[in-house]
Parts: sequence; C-alpha cells; structure tokens
Amino acid sequence: MKILVPDTIELDLSELSVPEKEVAVYQVDKPIPGEHRDAEVLVAWRNTAENLSDAAKTMPSLKLVQTLAAGPDSVLAAGFADNVAITSGRSLHDGPVAEHALALILAAVRRLDQLAESQQDSTWNEPFNAAQSAPDTEQLYTLDGANVTVWGFGSIAGRLAPLLAALGANVTGVAGSKGERYGFPVVADDEFHQVLRTTDVLVSILPATPETADALNEDVLRSLPDTAIFVNVGRGATVDEDALLAALEEGKLRVAALDVTKVEPLPADSKLWGAPNLIITPHVAGNRPKGAAKLVTANVTALKEGKPLTNQVAG
Repeated sequence: MKILVPDTIELDLSELSVPEKEVAVYQVDKPIPGEHRDAEVLVAWRNTAENLSDAAKTMPSLKLVQTLAAGPDSVLAAGFADNVAITSGRSLHDGPVAEHALALILAAVRRLDQLAESQQDSTWNEPFNAAQSAPDTEQLYTLDGANVTVWGFGSIAGRLAPLLAALGANVTGVAGSKGERYGFPVVADDEFHQVLRTTDVLVSILPATPETADALNEDVLRSLPDTAIFVNVGRGATVDEDALLAALEEGKLRVAALDVTKVEPLPADSKLWGAPNLIITPHVAGNRPKGAAKLVTANVTALKEGKPLTNQVAG
C-alpha cells in the first residue's frame, strides 16, 4: 500500500503494519508526481486548492484522504470521487485551539489591545485603570460571573468550556440538538437568540458548511448586548464581515477577536485591519496537530481491515 504524506509535517508511521507499505513525501503546492499517482492513501495538511484538485483528478487508485485539519472543507471541495473515503483531523487541534480561544477571550475581556497601544505610545494608561476598576464597569473586565456562549459545541469546546468555568464563567453551548455535553448545558437553534440576549462573550467554533455560511450576521449581532464580545476560532466563512464591521463601527459590539477571515491571508486593503476594537491573529489557533501519526496509522489500518474509519465525513 502506497501512502503519500505531505512535506508540511513530519509523520512517524513506523508503527503502521500493512503489507508492502510504501510511504512517500509529496509537495503540497505542486501537482502529484506521476510516479505517485497510484497511491491509495493521501494525507493532507496545508495543501493548496490546486494540489487537492489535481489529486482528485489524477489518482485513480485513491481510497482514503486523511486531512489533518479539524475542518475538512478544503478537501471536500476538491472533487474527490464518491468512493474515496475522507476523514478529518477532528480532535488533533483541540488543545491548541482551546488555548488560543482562551487567550483571545481574555485579551478581549481585559482589553489587552488597548493596553498594547498604550505601551507603544509609552503611556501609563490611568484612564483605562480608572475605567476597569469602576464599580459600574467591573463585570465588563472579568470572566468571573460572565455568560459565555460557545457556538459549535464539539470536541474543541469540550476542552475550552472547563477552562472558562474554572475562571468563574457560566458556559452554555449551542449545537444541532439540545442536551448536555461534557457536563455543560447545550441549547439548539430554536433557543439561540434567547441565549444571545444575556451573552457577555460569544465564541464561534463553527465549521465551514453551506448551512453555516455568514452565520454571524446582522440578526445575530442585533440579538447581542452592545457590551458583548465576539471571538471566532472556527472558520472565516461563517462570519458576515460587513455586518461585523458595521457593529464595531457603530458601537453595537464592545470588541471582537478573529483568528480566521473569509480571505486568508487577509488583504492589506481589508477594512478589518482598521476596524475599531478588533483583535486579529493570522489563523494560528491550530496549526499544530497533536497525535497525527496515531490517527493516520489507525485509519490506514482500519482501511486495510475493512473496519470503520475515525472521523469519516464522506465516501
């Protein structure tokens, strides 16, 4: 069995035991070389759209595409045949994304962006000190007692929610069905807007699907208090950026923090760069898949043995 692994990550597949195993490294920004187009397994990580599209067209023996990304949207869009199984890297990024989400939440709540500006200006910001310690603004600068709504309550939320709760936040999840996950209450879409009315921090970990396109829109923003914070560590496609920009400019949202945008890298002429009260990081929440070799080994073994695949999303 020939397995192609990307040149963007080192994978130790020494524990993989399949007959006539051959592991070859390929470049993720170039067409698949002719001598490797007979591979049965393609591992994807940071591939260009052109590379994935080429693989979909030129690899007739392909049986499995294992992306190491938590969101499989780029692989699903490449046009692989229906008989090719596609599996995601869900759970590989849970820890790093939860850490970055918490960092962005705390930076937004404590307004570290404003303090960074003061540092650049060599200014000891006394007005900020007075504002954050005033009795009537106290709740704005702390997670203790804050209502945090996590939109998209999967495995990443399962790592993030206990961290928020440890700091005193009241965490509510939003998902496709109501119930309890990871020990936290979860509401469905029909209760979403009711929960938004008392939300202090809205965290989106939504995947990019046709159903979630521009999910954060004017209607959702209007349901939030104007003192609320929005953080996105999911996908940029889920945010109506014009609506978000308007909310920030009009003071209908206290602050937002984005790790993802619709177009990446974010163009230099994007209005988001100059938006007031906006923190931007360059899609760095994940980018460190933990346990990738173990997942690849498990799925290639399952493929060979005809057993169910982990994180299968298509095929």
